[in-house]
Amino acid sequence: MTRRGSDFAGVSVAIVTPFKDGAVDFARLKQQIDFLVEAGVTCLCPVGTTGESPTLTHEEHERVIGEVVQLTAGRVKVMAGTGSNSTDEALRLTRFAAKAGADAALMVAPYYNKPTQEGFFQHYRAIAEQVGLPICVYNIPGRTGKNIEPETMARLAELPNITMVKEATGSLDQASQILNTTQLTLLSGDDSLTLPLLSIGAEGVISVVANIVPSAMKELVELFRSGDASAACECHHRLFPLCRDMLSLATNPIPIKAAMRILGRDSGELRLPMTPLPPDQEASLKQTLAQFGLL
Repeated sequence: MTRRGSDFAGVSVAIVTPFKDGAVDFARLKQQIDFLVEAGVTCLCPVGTTGESPTLTHEEHERVIGEVVQLTAGRVKVMAGTGSNSTDEALRLTRFAAKAGADAALMVAPYYNKPTQEGFFQHYRAIAEQVGLPICVYNIPGRTGKNIEPETMARLAELPNITMVKEATGSLDQASQILNTTQLTLLSGDDSLTLPLLSIGAEGVISVVANIVPSAMKELVELFRSGDASAACECHHRLFPLCRDMLSLATNPIPIKAAMRILGRDSGELRLPMTPLPPDQEASLKQTLAQFGLL
């Protein structure tokens, strides 16, 4: 069965938003994009959680989407982060992404206000019916405070342009139920669970760690999809310490920005309330990077 949204199979990268002296650093953004495009990733996902969307102004959010679309110049797909806990704002951002030329919209579940399951359905339907862009539903209860249940996903999957789900509940049972009851393309929202999710039918990942090791994550996905599960498992275990550090040392994107600064790929600058890694955690991160062969 060919799933809707399967053209986004592979490795998508939840890219960081680089800052310099408090402003978005578009020159650095171009360098980061070129690095990822050259590595052969499928898609770039700007202004999601990793892109610090909560602290970008509306103008910055839209400009980053527009710049990423222009800088990729069709070389890879662009799935722009357009989610909000306000349906009107999510609609405005999604309309902008469509006008700017994005290939899809990544829409996080409405956060903080904790809608009912009917509220989730009506939120996504309101946008899907007014914007023709393919939509990836991003379900991450640890951030939003509430789970989009599989039964609600099945209802959403009846809407023609809801084609994907970024699954970040940590539950293989929930992922299995979505895959059993819908034709949505399921993408892992947790780097460390990419291989387990591939094993039950996921088709790729929206990755944080691929900001620094895109080729390694691409290798894992391609090995599994080519039928070499044993080699994919070796890749998983090699990547696991990096994936672990990206989540366990501090809240994303603090560790990935620290890693990129250490590797000379970013200034490492964050916006409050995000704060840098303390020295002991940075030392631990450097050790992991060295063990992987990056230092």
